[in-house]
Amino acid sequence: MSFEPTGLQPAEARVKRDNLALEVRRDFPMLAEGGLVYLDSAATSQKPRQVLRAMADHYERHCANVHRGLYRAAAEATAAYEEARTRVARFVGAHHRDGVVFTRNCTEAINLVALSWGRASLREDDEILTTVLEHHSNLVPWQQVARVTGARLRFLPADEGGRPDLGRLDELLGPRTRLVAVTGLSNVLGTTVALEPLVEAAHAAGALVLVDGAQLVMHRRVDLARLGADFFAFSGHKLLGPTGVGVLAARPELLERMEPLFTGGEMVLDVTLEDATWNDVPHRFEAGTPAIAEAIGLGAAVDYLERVGLERIARHDRRLAAHGLAALRQVEGLTLYSAPDVATFAFNLHDSRGLIHPHDVGTLLAQREIAVRAGHHCAKPLMRHLDVPACCRASAYLYNTTGELDTLAAALVEVREFFGR
Repeated sequence: MSFEPTGLQPAEARVKRDNLALEVRRDFPMLAEGGLVYLDSAATSQKPRQVLRAMADHYERHCANVHRGLYRAAAEATAAYEEARTRVARFVGAHHRDGVVFTRNCTEAINLVALSWGRASLREDDEILTTVLEHHSNLVPWQQVARVTGARLRFLPADEGGRPDLGRLDELLGPRTRLVAVTGLSNVLGTTVALEPLVEAAHAAGALVLVDGAQLVMHRRVDLARLGADFFAFSGHKLLGPTGVGVLAARPELLERMEPLFTGGEMVLDVTLEDATWNDVPHRFEAGTPAIAEAIGLGAAVDYLERVGLERIARHDRRLAAHGLAALRQVEGLTLYSAPDVATFAFNLHDSRGLIHPHDVGTLLAQREIAVRAGHHCAKPLMRHLDVPACCRASAYLYNTTGELDTLAAALVEVREFFGR
């Protein structure tokens, strides 16, 4: 069964569209051998050998704790860890490298802002504006802070395209708004958010802006100095880096006014039996031994992406998105929940009796070595907005080919036929 949405000959079209993927694929051990159609990068990306080697090099040649050791290995580990901070700051156009805090993941970065800035700054009847598209990680922390402080949550609805309805900003953004917390790209729908006008409107109203950039930063170049977002959170494992490391990039002057969330070693300048004084930013927010190898791995990942070229990756991503949409729209009984801006496709499959449960679809695809995600994707309010219990999500990245999206479409036809018997 063929799924070729263009007028080009199949081989000619595939070479043109897949040049980047065919070039980089050999760098990814899980993909180099073939056989696996990995379409779950929105959950976690594959890791290139360059990242794995950088982490192994730390453990094999420079394994020591950072910041206080005077011997060679400790100095080398410290230099590599802090160089990773500089690389990450440059990668996202951070205001200053001292505004880059290493966390465990994007979730912890958002919780850091919620629990440190939010608890100290929010008062009764203050408002936090967010959207119905949010991952639970950019919703539940604000729910908890609102309960403690008496602040209220307000929500931008989604428009028909699966994006926050910015036409409602004048209605929902007001003098009591203290923070706008918004995703940069929906982890379910693959739709981008128009951040620039949102940030401008929030600042004009006197509110700060936090962007959940977990999905955005893997697909699009981010320039925080230009964007002007006050807080930007993301995870390393979404953009070719390891698990266990994330980033909060913030304006340093905001961090200076925030109390640390975790206390103990490293984050102090002085300690007496009665009191302690905090270290400078960003170190006051990195209590204890950090994830040294993971931060070094993240630095290697952003280097890899820069070498490949973010603009080139974005072009490939747009080709995958267009091809995937065309292929999936040919599958009878398939409902797509958006026309995504990136190659992330949320869908459900139906037969004559109704919805085929996404978990059943995902299981049969897994038997064919096609990896997709099935469930509510940590976005239950969005599932309710879509009026579905769950959905499947196929998410591609720089190492995926258009042929793999054709394989997915053909397999979905087989799955539907299987349940129709």
